[in-house]
Amino acid sequence: MTQVTVTRKGENRLASGHPWIYSSDVADTRGAEPGEAVRVVNERGRFLGVAHFSSVSQIRLRLLAREDRPIDRGFFLERLRAAIEFRRRAVQDSDACRLVHAEADLLPALIVDQYAGHLSVQFLDQGMDRAAPLIAGCLRELLEPASILARNDVPVRRLEQLPPEPQPLHGEPPARVEIRMNGLRLLVDPLHGQKTGVFLDQRENYLAAARWARGRGLDLFTCTGGFALHAARCCESIEAVDTSAAALELAAENARLNAIENIQWREANSFDYLSGLVSARRQFDWIVLDPPAFAKSRANLDSALRAYREINFKALKLLAPGGVLVTCSCSHHLSEAALLELVASAALSAGRTLRVLERRTQASDHPILLTVPETHYLKCLILQAL
Repeated sequence: MTQVTVTRKGENRLASGHPWIYSSDVADTRGAEPGEAVRVVNERGRFLGVAHFSSVSQIRLRLLAREDRPIDRGFFLERLRAAIEFRRRAVQDSDACRLVHAEADLLPALIVDQYAGHLSVQFLDQGMDRAAPLIAGCLRELLEPASILARNDVPVRRLEQLPPEPQPLHGEPPARVEIRMNGLRLLVDPLHGQKTGVFLDQRENYLAAARWARGRGLDLFTCTGGFALHAARCCESIEAVDTSAAALELAAENARLNAIENIQWREANSFDYLSGLVSARRQFDWIVLDPPAFAKSRANLDSALRAYREINFKALKLLAPGGVLVTCSCSHHLSEAALLELVASAALSAGRTLRVLERRTQASDHPILLTVPETHYLKCLILQAL
């Protein structure tokens, strides 16, 4: 392997348990090629680990192993087998889950999601993209899937100068896949759906939120209706709102598939719809706020905080006494402490007293590494108005 030297700062970062080395902390690349697996050493030549090298990204090195070993078929088989075995213990009542969660499974920049007998994968850096044929072969050996689709239409690949295009790697990926989740039958669009098809990270939160559902419900930023569909049998009625006509069409299809008839699907901007409900002095017993990531970087964190506070303030104006608010953030840059603080501020402004029922995060098949805060991105608070 080519040997790449990192500075003392880079060495300290690896020692802290984080697998990334930034370009400013690389002292000598010795002609490493894009996507190559390289040996990482400090300035005294001491071995630190093996990593994927990126020629263009600010994240220049992503650590694969702390022992000196080849990054070959045996390596990927070992890591993939361990990830799959963990999901067999972690996932219940679903044939759809995240099989590989990148850094959290010691396979940085690799995502593998399973939808029944089909796989959707994402290769998010030059190293994993270069290893794609090897990884696809290992997945075929371990799981024998009917199809493997590379959902590479993600903006982060542009930072690696990789083409953001979906590509079938094995078999013929279907236009629709039917999955089982928490007792529901759900149709997934593997090629056009959010992320790699559907929001798998909320799977456990759907059940938790439904436990507290009753009366009149409101599900904002509903996308394909995950929260609404799970809570429908507990509520008298639910209004589910999203801007995407295609997502709502699939949500309505899933409602029919499960004989659910008490959800009204509304194509609208959730901010505008929320303001209209406040003006009309409507009230709801159960409200869900599950917006897209407002804070995609630290640069727009302040504007994101204002947006999160605004929707929570208005939702609290709509919440009936004793009602439950489920409020989520998938912005890594917004901590749970910050989310709690802004919701508390919104509650004071709205004249409401809130009781915390549950503090939740992403589903267990999206594990979190303690030393890698980027792996903890989803926050979900379930709160009751007293």
